[in-house]
Amino acid sequence: MRVARSIGLATALALTMSHGAAVSAGTANGDWRTINGDLAATRYSPLDQINKSNVSELTQAWSYMLRTFNTAVPVVVDGMMYVTAGKRVVALDAATGSEIWSYAVEAKGPMGGASTRGVGYWPGGKGAKPRIVFMAGPDMIALDAKTGEPVSSFGENGVINVGVPYGGTPTIYKDIAVIGAATMEDTQGPPGNPRAFNLRTGKKVWEFQTVPQKDQPGIWDAGWENRSGANMWAFAATVDVDNGLVYLPIGSPAHNYFGGDRPGRNDFGNSLVAVDIETGEYKWHFQTVHHDIWDSDMPTSGPLVPVTIDGKSYVAIANVGKTSWLYILDAETGKPLHDVRETPVPMGDVPGEYYYPTQPIPTVTPALSRISMSYDDIVTAEDTTPEHAAACKAMWEDAGGYINIGPFTPFTFRHEGQERPRSTIQLPGGIGGVNWGGPAADPTTGTVFVNAIDTSLVGWVEKNNTDEPYSFDATKPVEYDRASVNGKGPFFAFDAPLSGEYDEKGRPVGTSAPCYKPPWARLTAIDANTGQIKWAVPLGLYEELPEGKQVLGNAGSAGPSVTAGGLVFVGATNDKRFRAFDADTGQQLWEAQLKGSANANPMSYKAKNGKQFVAINAGGMIVAYALPE
Repeated sequence: MRVARSIGLATALALTMSHGAAVSAGTANGDWRTINGDLAATRYSPLDQINKSNVSELTQAWSYMLRTFNTAVPVVVDGMMYVTAGKRVVALDAATGSEIWSYAVEAKGPMGGASTRGVGYWPGGKGAKPRIVFMAGPDMIALDAKTGEPVSSFGENGVINVGVPYGGTPTIYKDIAVIGAATMEDTQGPPGNPRAFNLRTGKKVWEFQTVPQKDQPGIWDAGWENRSGANMWAFAATVDVDNGLVYLPIGSPAHNYFGGDRPGRNDFGNSLVAVDIETGEYKWHFQTVHHDIWDSDMPTSGPLVPVTIDGKSYVAIANVGKTSWLYILDAETGKPLHDVRETPVPMGDVPGEYYYPTQPIPTVTPALSRISMSYDDIVTAEDTTPEHAAACKAMWEDAGGYINIGPFTPFTFRHEGQERPRSTIQLPGGIGGVNWGGPAADPTTGTVFVNAIDTSLVGWVEKNNTDEPYSFDATKPVEYDRASVNGKGPFFAFDAPLSGEYDEKGRPVGTSAPCYKPPWARLTAIDANTGQIKWAVPLGLYEELPEGKQVLGNAGSAGPSVTAGGLVFVGATNDKRFRAFDADTGQQLWEAQLKGSANANPMSYKAKNGKQFVAINAGGMIVAYALPE
């Protein structure tokens, strides 16, 4: 049931109800002004021309080949679509897909070309025309939105060098553009600090120190000097336009799997940090992982969403990341609105490591992904195939069994000369439970929608006997590191081929799938008002499996978007499909076959012809759908 109420925010619009900071004027007009739809990062469109009653009639309206693979989400303003395309930025007619202008990007540095995530839009004003602003390695570039020509008054002919590169999109509010930092996750190197620049002059406005320095609040016990990592690699930030706050998602401190040289909690790593967007002044932070040794980065800030809890109204920010725990936080104070308890977690045995004794775990909303397993959780022949199940059991037994003692299980230590250590299995692991796609939210119901996947990481920690730094911008090697295991490489997951076969080099033959019981990916709806899960359905299929066993969840890192038509759209899957679900029940209502997997977030907008479109970047091609004439 949709409850009409106002939360009294200055940006509330005369829509069906007042959405406050969760809906911007651009979104109300049918635009899609940021890669997350609006500054509140809701990925919610108030358009309802496409709805539950007619979504089954959606057909492809047009497509545009980017001539490169990326996961960029276009923005649409006043019927114009803007998107990065390798060494180009292009503007398209959002109704037809026809190209209006194209700008050639000079590739610089190891990142090369334009950001693979998309662009930002600045509406201009006070004599300045609207601009498209995007990153190209260490350069921030501003183009005239109408013509695609560089803005000569911005920096040097439309270009400023920001120093540390950034691979995301500028988060734009008033005359401010906020960016992160694409540092490698090494102990020593460039800082991962978010920065803000003036869009009229190109001058730096502020820089937030993610690793507190001497005499700063939150200073670490040790290891803070010249520390890299703790970066904002996320592709955008969330903004509360009424309170002038920007919410910065800060990644894990370096190194990923050993932190003995940085004892303590390690503020502001793995934290959502709220600062004044015009000054960078610190307001509050909430740390989701203390002293991270699991690489549980902060991939998104999350959407702002109005909620009512115990009769009191709040604007909340719904944050969920690689750990798959959902935190509903008061956007003004950062305090959890549903109970979060410091819970004891397992200790490890790596020499010199520091193990934080507790982690903040929500007590109302369960983890959205698998967080533990035992031998009894191994997939069976009834779940998938006899060959797959046999290969999974063989892997477990060959390793002598994997160690897992619940959430935040640390890697065990391999002593020098120890030939066969028993491996640890961590869940979620690798890319985590919820990655850069992040959640979407319907501000009219307080419902949060998440693509959550089950992932694992297997291995141990051993002494690093090399003198080589971890990567090109590090200055010294890591004392301990997670090792590869069984020749599988540094990112070994508990997966096996569905065929049960490996080639002569030990590589899987055909498609591999997880070795724990399915489903392995779910589209989940959570009521942020109560913290309760409303529904969860498997997301994605394996065509290689027998009929009746295929829909077991097969998704990547992208996320969903939601519309006022009562629909949740999502690509994200590895089965080359684009789907629409009923936002109230989770029932699938529509599906389209794609030429490539759509590992990007979908979007919806109104074109100049008045039609609503739904579009997605699928394998480097923008594909737009609409109702037939």
